[in-house]
Parts: sequence; structure tokens; C-alpha cells
Amino acid sequence: MYLEALNAGGCAVVTGGANGVGLAAATRFAQSGLNVILADLPGDTLDAAVETVRAASSGTVDVFGQPTDVSKEEDVERLADVAFAKGPLALLMNNAGISGMPNTTMTDMNNWQNVINVNLFGVLRGIQAFVPRMIDAARPAVIVNTGSKQGITTPPGNPGYNVSKAAVRVLTEQVAHELREAGAPISAHLFVPGFTYTGMIASFIPEKPPAAWTSEETVDYFIASMSEGNFYILCPDNDVDEELDRRRVAWAVGDIIENRPALSRWHPDFKESFAAFEAGKKA
Repeated sequence: MYLEALNAGGCAVVTGGANGVGLAAATRFAQSGLNVILADLPGDTLDAAVETVRAASSGTVDVFGQPTDVSKEEDVERLADVAFAKGPLALLMNNAGISGMPNTTMTDMNNWQNVINVNLFGVLRGIQAFVPRMIDAARPAVIVNTGSKQGITTPPGNPGYNVSKAAVRVLTEQVAHELREAGAPISAHLFVPGFTYTGMIASFIPEKPPAAWTSEETVDYFIASMSEGNFYILCPDNDVDEELDRRRVAWAVGDIIENRPALSRWHPDFKESFAAFEAGKKA
């Protein structure tokens, strides 16, 4: 549906669009001929991002910045009003997200609530503010929700983020099913970046690690996969290829099927068997 949406034209809205993969995606959408609204927290970073996208598109499309805090319903509703006032919507990318906390027993409930409020409810707010009007418009369009491999294989060490991104995966699956059942000319996609060198990582790792992809590499892979109609878009990087991603996902599901201990990939009793599972398939 992405190519159909491009042909129909209109506007792309990207939350968390001021940096990282959000900014890279907004740039590619503008270069493809879509008008773009970058939604992010107000400030110099958002203003600079608008100028970056505008310059990359050589002024051939309209580029706007809309100050938005996706944890606030009124902000997301205002974003939708602004977007639809500017014309038909071709693409909604719910990309805004924040990190989490190191363990489940943290007593700071506000931290948990903030992560869930932005990463999950921010996506849900976007869906509820935009999708009914997208359905009513009956035009080809695309919904992209940014997930994470941590929401699929759920490694230890960042449970709040993992929980939020696992919920985004389930939410996106449900939206895709509902759109299909409704016969709407709208597709939904789960965008799952690999190790990507973004501004957040650069704040504590000054130079790009060899294993990481740039935001542009990740977005180019994602758009190519979305253009093929794929729902699950797990992006590789310089250390993890597509086959290794599939094996890790298969092992995670195997915990349920084989009733292994939770997160057996990181369980000392399964260290050797997991390593053999990976190596055997890659060989």
C-alpha cells in the first residue's frame, strides 16, 4: 500500500521526527514527494530538523514542524487537526519513544508510567486521533509503528522499554487485522530497527560503533521492505543479519513451545544449546 499512498500523494506525519530514524524517515518521505509534518517536543532541535528536511527535498514539498508531546492527548489531537487541515494524509508514523528502567522492582512508578505513556499510549493516541479520519477518507494510506527487537526477544536489563515495545507489537497486529477486516485501503506495518546509531546513542558513545547502521541505512531498508508489503520489518545491522534475527525470534518463541525457563537465551543452563542453535543455522 505504500506505493499506492505515494501515488495518491498527500502528507506524512512523523512523531519523534526531530532526530534519529524519525528524521531520516521524514527526509525520505519528503524526497519521495510527500508533504511532511515533523512532530516532536518544541525547541531548536525540531526547528533544525524542519530545515534539514526542507533542504533535502530541495523545496519541492511543504515541510512543517508541529510541537507535540505524545504523552498528552490534547497535543496528539491538535496534531491530527493540523495535519488534516493541510490536506489528505498519506502516512502516519508513530515513532516517538523513550527508554526505560533497569529492573522490574524499581519503586519509582512514575518512571514506568512515563515509558508506557509515551511508548505505548503515545502510539495508541496517534491511532485513535488519525485512523478513523483516514478510514473515512477512503484513500490509500499507511500506518507505521516503531517497535523494537527488545519487544520481541525481551532481553533482560530494560523491562519497562521491553514491555512497552511488546505492547506496540501486539497493538500494531490488532490494527492491521481491523483495517483488513474493514476493507480499508490502509496498511499497517511494524518497523523494528536493528542496532542504529542515533543521537540518543551518540550522547554516550561519541563515535559510531562498527556494528551499527546509520539511521539512513535503517530507514532505507525499512522503506524497501514496506514497499514490498511486509508487515514485520526487522532491520539488520552490521553484526546481525536477517537469518540471525529469525533464529533469535524462533528461539524466543521456542521458550513457550518447549516450556523452557523464561528468557532461556540468557539462562546459564541453556547457554551452550542457544549458541549451538545460532551457529548451526548460520553455518
